[in-house]
Amino acid sequence: MTDAAAASQPPEESGFHAFRQAEDLVVRRRPLDALKALQPLIESETDKPSVHLLAGRAYFHSAQLRRAEQAFIRVLELDPTDHYARFILGRTLERLGRFVEALAQMRMAAAMNPVPEYLEAINEVKARIALREP
Repeated sequence: MTDAAAASQPPEESGFHAFRQAEDLVVRRRPLDALKALQPLIESETDKPSVHLLAGRAYFHSAQLRRAEQAFIRVLELDPTDHYARFILGRTLERLGRFVEALAQMRMAAAMNPVPEYLEAINEVKARIALREP
């Protein structure tokens, strides 16, 4: 779809297109392009957890970890039951070296949805904490 065609769409359809395009770009490992496509929605859809979650994923994959943390916190303000947002916030905190905080978020995510990925991540973070203890 061309920019002119996107501009002639109703705002809902244009937003939907931008979201899907950004989602595709994150999957294709092009997080900076995804953020560019998502920027209008980040500014206009401040109460949509899905927009902030996708932005957080793009920030995470582009190593903008503080922004990722802020995006995931916003998701959890809007929807405290989002286990994936808690998990990826934990991964973000882990990458920032904040292992105790990461472990708390990952444990909450695993309590909500005990999938193997979450449980394995908890064990990894616990091991990192154990290595840091004197």
